[in-house]
Amino acid sequence: MKAVCVGHSTFDITLPMEAYPIENTKNRINKHIECGGGPASNGGYLLAKWGMDLAIVSIVGDDYYGDKVVEDFKNIGADTTYLLQYPNHPTSSSYIIANMSNGSRTVITSKRDPILKLDRPVEIYDADVILIDGEHPETAKEVLEKNPGAISVLDAGRLNDNTRMLGKMVTYVVCSHDFAEEFTGKKTDIRDFNTLKDIYEELKAYFQTNIIITLEANGSFTVIDGKYKIVPSVKVKSLDSTGAGDIFHGAFTYFIGMGYPLEEAIHYASITGAISVTRIGSRFSIPYLSEVLEYNDVI
Repeated sequence: MKAVCVGHSTFDITLPMEAYPIENTKNRINKHIECGGGPASNGGYLLAKWGMDLAIVSIVGDDYYGDKVVEDFKNIGADTTYLLQYPNHPTSSSYIIANMSNGSRTVITSKRDPILKLDRPVEIYDADVILIDGEHPETAKEVLEKNPGAISVLDAGRLNDNTRMLGKMVTYVVCSHDFAEEFTGKKTDIRDFNTLKDIYEELKAYFQTNIIITLEANGSFTVIDGKYKIVPSVKVKSLDSTGAGDIFHGAFTYFIGMGYPLEEAIHYASITGAISVTRIGSRFSIPYLSEVLEYNDVI
């Protein structure tokens, strides 16, 4: 199955710590973790790891971090024809403090603006699934238009003109609760089911496509067989939540692309994300497909 992922690529440096550091102190750790990152890029890495024929469409710099990102994808067997390295453009990098005591993470990202545009058309016409994150919108739109029969997913983490435009072109808008709240001006309180329904309907009316609202530990809210439903999350002890949302989106794209019913696709994506937070580092925390299927094969 052919997958195309269009979006942001970064290089992550994760610092595991037993507690969040106190300002103006020196701290020492005995290891740190380096790997590629970025929403659609992490999702794409999962798709390649799980056996899909992946083409990654993104931009990195012609530097050490960029070389490592390209190397990651080549090693996993992805097509890097459209993973472009631009001279004099530093690769975006994220520095992540992972608080091992409670599973939280603090991210500082170094990213140059404006974002560069891909300087060549993407000549792919046989995609089965497409995952985008709102970056490189002109290229994402081009890929969607060239592959009208593909199942497409927007990882809608941030509300902006790009995600507003692209969300109307995809099969599924899978949005964060922050995105949903900013879009509607209403709070996603798990105890207020009526407001959740109102938020869903506002998003549905605008995007005219399938909507899934992720509520982190509280699961995901959507409509299944004409009924509003919360698909529960999977409860685990978190060590590092970095990339868990990206991994959820990648897994959802895999399962929905492979023909799983919507509820099962969300359920298995939740398992995938839950397993990932029990490990450190975004790419390194992606489980094998067999781990997910064996974790729990019944909803």
